[in-house]
Amino acid sequence: MQILDSVNMIYAKRPYYGARRLKDELLDLYSVSVTRYKASVLMKALNLRAIYPKKNTSIPNIQHKKYKYRLRGLSITTPNMVWATDITYIKLKKGFAYLTVIFDLYSRYVVAYRLSLNMESEFCKDALNEALVLHGVPKYFNSDQGSQFTDHTFTDILQAKKIIISMDGKGRAFDNIFVERFWRTIKYEDIYINGYETMEELETGLKEYFYVYNFERRHSSLKDRKTPAEAYFGVKILRQAC
Repeated sequence: MQILDSVNMIYAKRPYYGARRLKDELLDLYSVSVTRYKASVLMKALNLRAIYPKKNTSIPNIQHKKYKYRLRGLSITTPNMVWATDITYIKLKKGFAYLTVIFDLYSRYVVAYRLSLNMESEFCKDALNEALVLHGVPKYFNSDQGSQFTDHTFTDILQAKKIIISMDGKGRAFDNIFVERFWRTIKYEDIYINGYETMEELETGLKEYFYVYNFERRHSSLKDRKTPAEAYFGVKILRQAC
């Protein structure tokens, strides 16, 4: 196999690899030894570059009330103890779509998600209301300090349910590290590979992906490598038509 073919095959499966990781993969998979510089040259020759999130979706509103981070040192021992949320962007052929997810930190189960073509807070509130209707009330709810989550119409929903509000400290992305890892997972396993061009394609693809993620994909951080659904509900749930 030609070395350029090998590079193409690695990139097709791992479009987030840069030159350093490409170099290692060439050696591990194909016993091809190159320098990091040579790997970079090969990527440029094929017009390839590592794909990774760049757009900032966490824009605070200085007029909104901010809440303390409440999860430091907390032992999360049951489902619905802590839910976390965030927003990411997805590049389409024309413009961007915005995705928000709410997921249970104990089980990694996605309890709700919503897509939007703008960054207004409505789609975040829709996701929150759906999660509360379908899955009950968590003890804690964690987010960053983005304006969608500090908007009083969002926090009012949480306070009405007597949910403890927790927000990441300014400039402390690692406070919500579980969500950051989730974005890497969904983008590397689905979005970058499928290259959705329209909102309709994205909605269809994510519906399937979230089902697989929740009910079929075993999670390395869960005991006995359970699926998120097994950890959340406590039983294995057979696949249904979705």
